[in-house]
Amino acid sequence: MRRIVLGLGAGLGLGLAVSAAHAGPLDVQPVVPDVWAIVGPTEQRSPENLANNATFGLVVTDEGAVLIDPGGSSQGAAMLHEAIRAITDQPVVYVINTGGQDHRWLGNGYWQAEGATVIASAAADADHHARASLQMSALATFLGDGLEGTAPAYADITFESDHRLDIGGLSFEIMHRGPAHTPGDAFVWLDERDVMFTGDIVYVDRLLGNGPAGNTRSWIEVFDAMAAFEPAHVVPGHGHATDLATARRDTYDYLVHLRREIGALIEAGGSIIEAPQIDQSAWDHLSQFDSLAGRNAQATFEEMEWD
Repeated sequence: MRRIVLGLGAGLGLGLAVSAAHAGPLDVQPVVPDVWAIVGPTEQRSPENLANNATFGLVVTDEGAVLIDPGGSSQGAAMLHEAIRAITDQPVVYVINTGGQDHRWLGNGYWQAEGATVIASAAADADHHARASLQMSALATFLGDGLEGTAPAYADITFESDHRLDIGGLSFEIMHRGPAHTPGDAFVWLDERDVMFTGDIVYVDRLLGNGPAGNTRSWIEVFDAMAAFEPAHVVPGHGHATDLATARRDTYDYLVHLRREIGALIEAGGSIIEAPQIDQSAWDHLSQFDSLAGRNAQATFEEMEWD
């Protein structure tokens, strides 16, 4: 345990001394009573972070804890469990998978062995089955021996668009409103605490990644559906817990800008080779900008060619 000062996200306007757990590269950020963001690093997957280069959510009730996303590997889930033990003695009884990236589901088996029930959208579950081999192969390169013990394990409960989980006097509304970063992305609304867990629908602190599994048109619409709840607190898929205005600036505004600029390039007869030249400088303060901005532009060009 170490004593640090956390600002509870750039936009929350709250600053107080708190005790924060530190497990490997993970930092624990208190959000509101009973709710924490467990924040991984912004860099690439590595043997040090065990594919936990993302943000996870934890809600503790007197009937057990609910974990938003399980960690990116079995050993990554164990690392996450170490951080959770510094917060609570309650067991994790439910794990919610918010999407199709490795850190959203490849730790499932660890938590199922601990007795937890895993929930995911049907679209995410289909994505997990479709990309399991590809993701495991990629992680073998990134993690080496750190992947040992990891095997694909799928959700116990799936749903098409809406699922409600009631536990310990709290209600988790889990909603899939279409593809975003991956085909099965979902957000989780905790009304009693005015907290939204977004998975990869929201990135802050680092530039989002638009890859072949993404759909920027739908992503913008899904963000709007999430934002309609007007949450006071947002626990994103990457970065620290924050407010809706910051989430909008770092994710929604960027996606809109990408589509506008790439659309203009296509209208002018430009090519995918020119796509990385569009101006993205308004977001160059975000981590991973240099490695992702050009790739994002080209991926968006490929997508919009067929719009």
